[in-house]
Amino acid sequence: MFKDRYGNGLTTASRSAAEHYQTALDRLLAGQPQMDVGFLAAIDVDPGFAAAYAGLSRARQTVGDMAGAQSAIAKAQTLTTGVNEREASQIHMLALMMRGQGAAALQAVYDHMDRFPRDAVVAQTSSSIYGLIGFSGQPGREAQALAFLSRLAPHYGDDWWFASQYAFALCETGQLKEAGKVIDASLSRNPGNAHGAHVRSHVLYEEGEVANGIAYLKSWLQGYGKEGVMHGHLSWHQALWTLQIGDVDGMWSLLDDAVTPDAAIGGAPLSVLVDTASLLHRAELAGVDVPAERWAAISAFASAAFPKTGNAFVDMHAAVAHAMAGDNAALSRIVTAPAGPAADLVPSIALGFQDMAQGNWRSAATHLRAAMADTARIGGSRAQRDLVEHSLLACLMRQGRKAEAGELAALRRPVIADGYVA
Repeated sequence: MFKDRYGNGLTTASRSAAEHYQTALDRLLAGQPQMDVGFLAAIDVDPGFAAAYAGLSRARQTVGDMAGAQSAIAKAQTLTTGVNEREASQIHMLALMMRGQGAAALQAVYDHMDRFPRDAVVAQTSSSIYGLIGFSGQPGREAQALAFLSRLAPHYGDDWWFASQYAFALCETGQLKEAGKVIDASLSRNPGNAHGAHVRSHVLYEEGEVANGIAYLKSWLQGYGKEGVMHGHLSWHQALWTLQIGDVDGMWSLLDDAVTPDAAIGGAPLSVLVDTASLLHRAELAGVDVPAERWAAISAFASAAFPKTGNAFVDMHAAVAHAMAGDNAALSRIVTAPAGPAADLVPSIALGFQDMAQGNWRSAATHLRAAMADTARIGGSRAQRDLVEHSLLACLMRQGRKAEAGELAALRRPVIADGYVA
């Protein structure tokens, strides 16, 4: 039996199919362009290769192609006769996830990893901020992600993919020095890992290394195609730092070249919405005049790409887009019909953005404060949730409450406190 790089058996009689599968798996784990090509090549060689369809499902989900992901996992389910126990369990877990059964899928992940700890396809679904733990909406999910990976660490040694995920979990729990060591070691083993470059960017952000962050991404992105799933998001990181140093023209250039719906060639709709809306809002908070048509465009994209609520992180960013565009009907749907495990936090944040759009700073601050107790439940990274922090602090500043804003920033997010010193 052929095996993948992690020693897991693959049910295929074709060496070529197994090699195509491994190439595709590495591209998936590294966020490289054309993640699906190797899986399709494996299927072309061996049409009965169930694990290749499972990998294809995950690759398509990663870029936001849910119809393609569901179709691929459905095909995998028809091919499970004769597969090994690990592959059958993997396909079962992925099928739950593709059907939107997040809680059941996460339990299946834990059950699967207890038996097959080196199955990176399954581990990957819960190892990042956008995974099943990251979007669980549960209190303490950052610590849970670190605990999940810590349990697996003895099984992965110095594996570059695992190290990048572990470093991110360390970063999100405030262990920056160790996170920096781990991610640098990971990138030394695979410099082309886009997820690794992403983690390095987060460590630099949390350390307040603005100039180093700009230089790092400017260099790293030169070797990464725009069709890569992480290109738009890494450009968002670069644009945030560019805005921070006051280079507004540079920020607009990065936004229009790589971040917006028209520019993000390889980005998933979730990232396109989140990155564009948050960058526009943070630009406005910094005093940049954001043209109304930009808000209208991202609001329309949000309505088209996410017509239903269900993911608090997505809904929060859709809300800021609708509020700033003045689309009260779309905003009302988010406020009155929130859904998902962190739905209770969404209305307050959405109403806060609506008040901000109308210049009602005191009311906006009241609404935003109501969601501040545990914004980690919303999902996303600390850097992304700074959208809420910046919004509340701006509301306080515009009421003349500079001392309160400075103290709050210093207590909650020292990395962003410099702009709110009384």
